[in-house]
Amino acid sequence: MIPKSDSEFNVDRDVIRYYEEIENETDRLDQGTARLERERTRDILQEHLPAQPARILDVGGGPGAYAVWLAGQSYDVHLLDAVPLHIEQAKERDRDGLLGSAAIGDARVLDFEADSMDAVLLLGPLYHLPERADRIAALEESLRVLKPGGVLFCAAISRFASLLDGMKKGYLFNPEFARIVLKDLNEGRHENPGMDPRYFTTACFHRPEELEEEITEAGFDLVKTVGLEGPAWLLGDFDELWAEASKRKQLLTFLKLIENEPTLVGVSAHFLSVAKAP
Repeated sequence: MIPKSDSEFNVDRDVIRYYEEIENETDRLDQGTARLERERTRDILQEHLPAQPARILDVGGGPGAYAVWLAGQSYDVHLLDAVPLHIEQAKERDRDGLLGSAAIGDARVLDFEADSMDAVLLLGPLYHLPERADRIAALEESLRVLKPGGVLFCAAISRFASLLDGMKKGYLFNPEFARIVLKDLNEGRHENPGMDPRYFTTACFHRPEELEEEITEAGFDLVKTVGLEGPAWLLGDFDELWAEASKRKQLLTFLKLIENEPTLVGVSAHFLSVAKAP
């Protein structure tokens, strides 16, 4: 694969800047309530992935948190990300050289042959493609590279994530953040023009049904959509709870029980759809 420049990818520079200068994505999933996102995502991947040594393309896989983990389980994993720093970090994480490849890439133009993958992970690209046409293009590219019957794992950020996070942390009463939340709720487009490090970066925030509509429009057969964190990411004493193994296990058990409940999926900060190529 030949790496392309950011300009060729038409990547939002605020997104690149956010991940290269503000948010250290390397260990994000090992901290706070992001540990819920990690554990629940792993659980769903293990439930639906084909057996090893299936070939997996992790598109927008950041510093390789899932890619290297899956490669360690004897999957043939290939990682792409639009942020150059993430690829450097993924190669550092992959100390044993388990990844099949790791390169800068664009979810909308995948440099892989048709029908060459058993599974595709889109666990980040869709919420950094604010335009619907770009999201459909990314989904259609995933479908192109998947073998018939191949599995897609596609994550989104909830339309209500900023509202709920703002309530929890008190940001909602900041006029600047309140304006951001209103735009989220009305348009599903999250923007942080002041680049405040607390307020994320340019993104699309979905309703669950919107994500499902995009997936099916691209030609996939939807399997299910699940809430990852449920309401548990709003817990005030989360670190203390997570540190106690019995409570952590019980929490994950109950989140599994409600993961498909349509009235609760949007309460999660993230939700994840599983779909199959016809």
